[in-house]
Amino acid sequence: MTRLAMLILATALLSACAMNDAARMPTTDAMRTPLTKIPGDATRGRIITIAREGGHCILCHYLPADEVKFFGNVAPPLTGVGSRLSAAQLRQRVVDISAVNPQAVMPSFHRLTNLQRVAGEYRDKPVLDAQQVEDVVAYLVTLKS
Repeated sequence: MTRLAMLILATALLSACAMNDAARMPTTDAMRTPLTKIPGDATRGRIITIAREGGHCILCHYLPADEVKFFGNVAPPLTGVGSRLSAAQLRQRVVDISAVNPQAVMPSFHRLTNLQRVAGEYRDKPVLDAQQVEDVVAYLVTLKS
């Protein structure tokens, strides 16, 4: 095989790999349009992130909450997340993290389709309603470094 043929073959293989990787990448990492017309409330959002009945984010993430004694450590700490991500990026991650990272173990808190292992009483119901998502986003954007 000539050097030129090897170069063409290598270029074709690398291009195919790059296209395959691009197909797995999300089309967007941000959901720019809020889910509600009512702005999120950061105080309610903070309660939702801590509450067992709500988002219960503290199960996996560290949050700056003095009243909480134990936090999970299997996910990144959320301290400073408002400095790293925009409200639109945070919204996308809360609504459906798999759109950004298909390998994420974090649940999709507002997606209803293509879910696995959902108990019957929760089928077709989001974990958080649209206003709760906006409240959580409002709280997370306040967490600046």
